[in-house]
Amino acid sequence: LQQDLAKFEVGVSRLVKVQLRQNQFDALVSFSYNLGLGSLQSSTLLRLLNAGDYAGAAGQFILWDKAGGKAVPGLLARRQAEQALFKEVS
Repeated sequence: LQQDLAKFEVGVSRLVKVQLRQNQFDALVSFSYNLGLGSLQSSTLLRLLNAGDYAGAAGQFILWDKAGGKAVPGLLARRQAEQALFKEVS
């Protein structure tokens, strides 16, 4: 697990061009671990984040709740948890 996570930590660090708090970084690693770095790389979430729109980026997490084009309650719960972690104020 640590080796797998290291790949995503490096990938998030490479893709994100703005300053992150630890909780924001952790939320993005979780997101990328579940969806892949390619999904993060091509996402509006990353585009908004790198433009400095942290609130807009936070709003994007819950849009990633589908599998096979259908909303999945378990994915929504995961995205909501990642969103809450991202928005947490240290």
